[in-house]
Parts: sequence; C-alpha cells; structure tokens
Amino acid sequence: MKTAKTVGIVGYGAYIPRNRLKVSEISHVWGGGGAPIQEKAVADIDEDAVTIAVEAARYAVKRAGIDPREIGAIYVGTESKPYAVKPCGTIVAEAIGATPCVTAADYEFACKAGTEAFQTCMGLVSSGMVKYAMAIGADTAQGRPADALEYTAACGGAAFIFGLKNHRTLAYIEGSYSYTTDTPDFWRRSREPYPRHGSRFTGTPAYFHHIVGAVKGLMGELGYGPEDFDYAVFHQPNTKFPIKVAKMLGFPMDAIKPGLIVPFVGNTYAGSTLLGLASVLDVANPGDRILVASYGSGAGSDAFSLVVQDAISNDRRLDPAVSIFINRKRYIDYSLYARLRGKILT
Repeated sequence: MKTAKTVGIVGYGAYIPRNRLKVSEISHVWGGGGAPIQEKAVADIDEDAVTIAVEAARYAVKRAGIDPREIGAIYVGTESKPYAVKPCGTIVAEAIGATPCVTAADYEFACKAGTEAFQTCMGLVSSGMVKYAMAIGADTAQGRPADALEYTAACGGAAFIFGLKNHRTLAYIEGSYSYTTDTPDFWRRSREPYPRHGSRFTGTPAYFHHIVGAVKGLMGELGYGPEDFDYAVFHQPNTKFPIKVAKMLGFPMDAIKPGLIVPFVGNTYAGSTLLGLASVLDVANPGDRILVASYGSGAGSDAFSLVVQDAISNDRRLDPAVSIFINRKRYIDYSLYARLRGKILT
C-alpha cells in the first residue's frame, strides 16, 4: 500500500519505566529457568499505559519542534487501557496541548495496535485531512503468575508524529503491507485479568507465518530483497523469534548493521515494535533503509519500508534516546512487583 502523497516521520519519542525485575526473581518464586531475557521493565505505582503514552508523546512533540495544536489526530494503540470505557487518546491530547480541534481514539490489535495507528495517520496526512497525526503504542503488559508470559511481559511505549515529506522529515515511508488472518493464538475474555495463549502455537503458524507474509508482500510490491535494507526491526515477544524470522526471510545476519535486536527490556506489547524503530532511528544515518514488521496476536502483521533523511542528523541533539531509558534502572524484588502489577487482590 502506498499513500497518494509521500508521508514521513517528523518526530518521535519513547518512554520506558525505571523499575526492573530480574528474571531470576521470578524463577526464585516459581522455579524453572532458561528464560530468554535477564530482566524486564515494570511500571511504578503512578504509571500506566496513559502516563507512558503521554511521556512518549511529549518527547515526540519536542523532537518535531511543532505547535501541538497542529496535530489533527492522535491514536493510542494499547491492550492495557486503565479505563474500560474512556479513551486514552483524549488524555494524551489534553496533556500535550493538542485539544480541542483534534480527533482521537484508541486502537486494539494486540501487539500491533501501534502500527495500525501508523497506517491511519499516514492516510489522514496524505489525504490532506490533517497536517500532522500522532500514533502511539504503549502497554503495561500482563502475565499470569508462573505463566511463561510473566518472564517477558513488560511495560513501555513510543510515539511518532507523521507529516508530509519535506526538509524536516526524519524518515519517509516508501510503502506498507498488511497480512491478516483469524488465528487464535492469544486472547483474553471479558473480566479475565490475564491473557491466555496457545504456547508453541504462538510461534508457528502465528508469529512467523504473518510476519513472513507481510514482509514478502511488501518487498514484492517495492521490488526489494533483504539485501536492500540496512536495518530490520521485528516485533520482539522474546529475543529468539526476531532472529529466527530474519533468517527465514534471508537477511544476512553477519552483514546487517546492529539494530535487529534492540537492548531487551521485555515484551512491551504495542510498544515493542515502535521502541525498536525509535532505537534504530537514534543511530541510523541518512540514506539508510529500515524494514519494520510488527505482529499482533489474533492475528496479523504490518510491514513498512522507511528511508532515513538528512534531518535525522540535526535531531540527534534532542535527547533522550531509547538507550537512556534502557540504562536508567532501579531493581525491585518480586513482592514489590506483585504489588505494583496488582497481582495481590485486597
């Protein structure tokens, strides 16, 4: 899919909570071992998907250097809304000063809700309906105690502002491709506190089938192969799946620039792919081509091809980079984690 007019990213921002829980703490309580990560980010008592989205949005506006009142649309992708009935998007819009002349809504599609918002923002900007549009992916991911998800489900998010391509564009989008089927690999029914999953079924045919389908579809439409990309960002439910799908797609693992796997702070669900893209934009050079492929259970994948522009060099003076949030940490034990994540009912 291509937009009528070329759209690009004019600003982006990220946020990862300071708290970290080591996987060894989880193993100490529930036993087991061999978890694919060492630690994960955990939201504090005063943090949720909305506060994460607000922080990321503020950094995105700062990077873009625009008047927030010029943002005509704000969409928040999340599966951990703090309110069952009340949009996160209106809170973000008010917090950054974008109200009242703005359309806002929340998106759901498991871990790819943020990239679903990407496509809507691209369409609105390309059509001329709005000057700028913001897409956010943020989650405080849930995991049932002792379940495999608890070892990786984490908290974090990122925000991106889209506008028509010009001299201030950090990276423009060459095209996107979506691949969607009804594959029940992961779900949570109403009033259930934790999601359920199909164990190994979540990898094959869910994750791998959809990402491969979306990426091959995108490369086919654009006439590209793996060798045409300098960076590849895949949804990171763990550290193994992205590497495996890259090999399945034929990416030269010994030649591709660092960026395939960003330093891992756990699966931040709707924030995962977006944090990966933000991390790559922090280090990419003008002319670099970036492949981005999200995955959302249920199931589907959105793939994008982006080309970095000269303006990215001017943007580097504007901290904080994703690495700052990753390296800013405070370790907590399992008991505090259980309290913060509401695992103890009172």
